[in-house]
Amino acid sequence: MVQPQQQAMTTTPATITIGVLALQGAFVEHISLLRQAAGDLHIQVSDRPSGGDHYASHEERIDSLSSSSSSADVTCPDSDYTLTLIEVRTPAELARCDGLIIPGGESTSISLIAERTGLLEPLREFVKVQRRPTWGTCAGLILLAESANKSKASGQELIGGLDVRVQRNYFGRQVESFEAELSLPFLEDGGLFRTVFIRAPVVERVLPSASTSMGEVPLAAPDDTVVAPAKQATKARVEILGRLPGRAKAIKDRTTTAEDLGEEGDIVAVRQGNVFGTAFHPELTGDGRIHGWWLREVMKAVRERGKA
Repeated sequence: MVQPQQQAMTTTPATITIGVLALQGAFVEHISLLRQAAGDLHIQVSDRPSGGDHYASHEERIDSLSSSSSSADVTCPDSDYTLTLIEVRTPAELARCDGLIIPGGESTSISLIAERTGLLEPLREFVKVQRRPTWGTCAGLILLAESANKSKASGQELIGGLDVRVQRNYFGRQVESFEAELSLPFLEDGGLFRTVFIRAPVVERVLPSASTSMGEVPLAAPDDTVVAPAKQATKARVEILGRLPGRAKAIKDRTTTAEDLGEEGDIVAVRQGNVFGTAFHPELTGDGRIHGWWLREVMKAVRERGKA
């Protein structure tokens, strides 16, 4: 009679692999905060992925949060998972991922390196055909937009996935970077989140569905705009998940609101189906709440695919 209980206790948790695109930018910071968020969710982080690869040596530096089953809260459904965190630099590494983060950095540099290393088209397939959970922060948001203003005369390649137009460097140069306490309703605790904006973009507007079917030719873009190549269509709508309040929020008399003046605020967080984008840098705050929320979204997607 004891044997079934013993089997239940020794069941191997399902493994979810999260990749962070490691071509340039703040990928190490994202991995650190993913590890922190996993601990908050009682998810064990493996110290080495099964199969290993050329970059496994970095993962050895990501300490396992726990090596014993006693540290996992068995009443928490998330404890049924083991999380593997990897840096992604090749198509083979991308293919292992259940979810991907594209970090902040230089969007033009990330795009050029991805193109030269044969990773750009696999990224588009991952995001827009396979529909795997993908989160872009700052430069990552630019890359995941279907449309953006050009940074140079030559422009740059976009991955796409979010039917939005993004304005890069909206708030000015790096010396004009700032922090702001924002209310983000998708965070269940309802508390304010300290956001960091560094040469940040904003979502200028939500577009009609730009992710047309394979083979369809998108409309010609204006000279000042770069547009992502069309892929598989999606029925998901763009959801606005966060705004930076308009100037009326700073009015001292407190009697006039941004809403009164028609100023809802700049769009700084959006989601469309499997794709999530933030104009700010949660990875630079030490606050793991958004990473934890996104990890739960990845786990939902894995369950829906029937993998776990």
